Amino acid sequence: MKDVILTGDRPTGNLHLGHYVGSIKNRLRLQNEGNYDKFYIMIADTQALTDNAERVDKVKNNIIQVSIDYLSAGIDPNKVNIFLQSQVPELFEMTSYFMNLVTVSRLQRNPTIKEEIKQRGFEKTIPIGFLNYPVSQAADILAFGTTLVPVGDDQLPMIEQCREIVHTFNNIYKPKTPVFKMPKAIVPQSQILSRLPGLDGKIKMSKSAGNAIFLCDDEKTVKEKIMSAYTDPDHIKISDPGKIEGNIVFAYLDAFCEDEHFKKYLPEYKNLNELKSHYQKGGLGDVKVKLFLNNIIQELLTPIREKRKVLLTQIDEIYQMLFDNSKKASNEAKIILQHMKDEMGINYMNLLKK
Repeated sequence: MKDVILTGDRPTGNLHLGHYVGSIKNRLRLQNEGNYDKFYIMIADTQALTDNAERVDKVKNNIIQVSIDYLSAGIDPNKVNIFLQSQVPELFEMTSYFMNLVTVSRLQRNPTIKEEIKQRGFEKTIPIGFLNYPVSQAADILAFGTTLVPVGDDQLPMIEQCREIVHTFNNIYKPKTPVFKMPKAIVPQSQILSRLPGLDGKIKMSKSAGNAIFLCDDEKTVKEKIMSAYTDPDHIKISDPGKIEGNIVFAYLDAFCEDEHFKKYLPEYKNLNELKSHYQKGGLGDVKVKLFLNNIIQELLTPIREKRKVLLTQIDEIYQMLFDNSKKASNEAKIILQHMKDEMGINYMNLLKK
């Protein structure tokens, strides 16, 4: 039996280049390799409400935007089930059972939760739903028999907690036949791909931080953002030696540049190492490097933009796909949920005499 893959995103804004190198590129590879039985991408609209309860329209309006981002980037709806978390009620019933297997203190120790609580200023006002989302995420994963979960390395603690829930369930209920598969994480090959820094050089690229290049940005906007990207503040004159470390332009070149790009856009260099060496010695200006990066990013985004134009005329069809796929996901999750309840001894319909 081949793998079952599940991954997803919160619909709190359009997807950006950090999403592309950190998850979408990996999803496309897995999709095209075809070594799986089922492949799910969940739009986590319910989870997005845990810190957007007063901004429901923000979440609702971004469901279609994220869907279009997926499709325009190359996710094939004939191969991948893109569905809405809120339309699969089995996930929430499973979450409620899992909540009894995890302590509050364990959730508070989760490194990802601790970091995100700090980022959102939730130290004294954390919503219960937000604190509980590792449990909810475990249900999302386990409800479909998932074996592989493509994530960034910041999400590894969530997969660890999911695996703990499986162990706890097995220890308490001792199922006669296994209910859940033990999921494994798939992470990007390098730190830069897992946590692409923002244009400001301060934190990772983020929807909320205003430091992102979005997949839907037009050509002019992308160029303006790249030309304003943080480099080496001490590299004032072209003749000055430049630093590579902390230089966002070179960080993006590490993530997106291939040797073939030099043949197209900068033939005086063979590869990125040569470009870096010249910059470090002095004699290479930031503008030239930024224009090179702009050519690379525009090459990536141009076909995505073109496909997006077509998809924007197919909104009703995309919504129908989401609802149809959510019904399929619900039917599939129902099978594992019933098995779970059987092994827990709470499938009370079994008490009826036949």
